[in-house]
Formats: sequence, C-alpha cells, structure tokens
Amino acid sequence: MATDSSTKTTRTIGQADLPLSCPMPDEALWNQHPRVYIPLDKQGRGACPYCGNQFQLKSAVDSIDGES
Repeated sequence: MATDSSTKTTRTIGQADLPLSCPMPDEALWNQHPRVYIPLDKQGRGACPYCGNQFQLKSAVDSIDGES
C-alpha cells in the first residue's frame, strides 16, 4: 500500500521522546510500518524513511526562535 503524501505530518517532540522512533508509541500500530529509529540533524530535525513524517525537537525550535 503506497503512502499518500497528504498523510505526512510534522510533529514537535521533546527530550522525553528520545531516542526517537517512528511510529511513535502513541500511534496505533495495526496499519503502520516497522519501528525505525530516526537520527536528528544539528537543527533537531529528522524524517522517517518509511512514511516521510517530519520531526522537530522542541528544544531546538526554542533555541532558534530565541536567538538575537
């Protein structure tokens, strides 16, 4: 079954969600792909290679927004 690009989402995650995996523990697993661990880049972003969901680490967002 192909994944429709309209189902991709961006989720803001916190330190408690690390190590990051997709699907997230709060998602129903019956219709999901195998669990994979997602590495984050220096800006705190990562993407799932299966479904394309985007993830952003909250502390990284806060530090970018707080820069002067």
